Amino acid sequence: MFDVQVSLYIILSISLLGSIQEGVFLAWLAAFGKNMSSILPFTPPVVKRLLGWKKSAGGSGGAGGGEQNGQEEKWCEKAVKSLVKKLKKTGRLDELEKAITTQNCNTKCVTIPSTCSEIWGLSTPNTIDQWDTTGLYSFSEQTRSLDGRLQVSHRKGLPHVIYCRLWRWPDLHSHHELKAIENCEYAFNLKKDEVCVNPYHYQRVETPVLPPVLVPRHTEILTELPPLDDYTHSIPENTNFPAGIEPQSNYIPETPPPGYISEDGETSDQQLNQSMDTGSPAELSPTTLSPVNHSLDLQPVTYSEPAFWCSIAYYELNQRVGETFHASQPSLTVDGFTDPSNSERFCLGLLSNVNRNATVEMTRRHIGRGVRLYYIGGEVFAECLSDSAIFVQSPNCNQRYGWHPATVCKIPPGCNLKIFNNQEFAALLAQSVNQGFEAVYQLTRMCTIRMSFVKGWGAEYRRQTVTSTPCWIELHLNGPLQWLDKVLTQMGSPSVRCSSMS
Repeated sequence: MFDVQVSLYIILSISLLGSIQEGVFLAWLAAFGKNMSSILPFTPPVVKRLLGWKKSAGGSGGAGGGEQNGQEEKWCEKAVKSLVKKLKKTGRLDELEKAITTQNCNTKCVTIPSTCSEIWGLSTPNTIDQWDTTGLYSFSEQTRSLDGRLQVSHRKGLPHVIYCRLWRWPDLHSHHELKAIENCEYAFNLKKDEVCVNPYHYQRVETPVLPPVLVPRHTEILTELPPLDDYTHSIPENTNFPAGIEPQSNYIPETPPPGYISEDGETSDQQLNQSMDTGSPAELSPTTLSPVNHSLDLQPVTYSEPAFWCSIAYYELNQRVGETFHASQPSLTVDGFTDPSNSERFCLGLLSNVNRNATVEMTRRHIGRGVRLYYIGGEVFAECLSDSAIFVQSPNCNQRYGWHPATVCKIPPGCNLKIFNNQEFAALLAQSVNQGFEAVYQLTRMCTIRMSFVKGWGAEYRRQTVTSTPCWIELHLNGPLQWLDKVLTQMGSPSVRCSSMS
């Protein structure tokens, strides 16, 4: 069929030579070449060579490499062609091929234009945390969008993530999993007009090893512990996505702030603000916490990763709906669709509730793509994928920014926020051990994160408690909770048994 078509074009071109001007013929010939390139797609040799180094899902090299998805193969080829086209204009193509074939991090930067300079303004704060990297969005053009992501054949993602996934780590989920090497001059995090896409200028972020907590074998403890105030019935403060606020990452209080240790809810805002402003811990009554006898033997209690890093329960108003979702994958979404749930997806659309009212029903329709949760390098991130904002209450995050521990933070669509950090928690735990059993027990609340969809709650909203919101979820971070249990067990048990799982 192709041979007949080509022959007809040649015969027609010969006949046209004697009857049309040369310029018209050349224009027709160019159109013919473009038409034939779409009929007979051509893959340049350099693209074939670069595709030969593509990593398959199994981690081995080679073109194909056991890839089962034909669509994925086609997309990879288009992504490489797009990059080759850009690099030919800048003369950096040889450097890319050298980096990939030698797998050498000492190669030069391979850069493509970045539009980051257009979006680092105040109108789009913390934009580095607002970029999607999974290729779930759909676009028809092969270009770069205004938010810095690269669009290739209906997929969209950060360029350095796309090519690191292509040539090094097929299981890469997010830019949070990458950090640039020291000698990379155009690393993504430097926010320059060009961004380096050399896959060997980036490293995977490793999960830090948390030091063991030294715990006395036996500690004097209270004979009775008051119940934890989990902020369910209190009216929390509200705040927006932290634009331009520097986290208090270097500040770890000697004891948890007053909001964590006052169980009767009578701690005044003045006392709380004074404590956070001065960086000094609240005064603790001798009857509240018993001193630790440092002459006792100290036993190391280590942290270990559980099989399921978090458990998620879904609520409508004050009613629990459906079964608990146990997350084993480092990246998962909680959405409002009706597809069956799997290890990377918790779909709320299929869950039924005979007591569901019209407000809840309407809210569920607006959950949409919901929220994506990442657990990377000992840190938990929440990214709003929905067209409506999500609202998060994370005591760990609130402490980082110097907010009241019960503050609810609004995360707009397209933004994400770090909502937990294992290292910060480990430092607090180590210091709380010196204050006794109850101080450690208070950290239980830091391991629970609440998140509502579409509708917020707090002092600035009509709904002032989380149980008044139509649709919300509660995350329990299993690793920190289990660590607390081991520490509390080592310290001893009160006569009225309380554990972090109670």
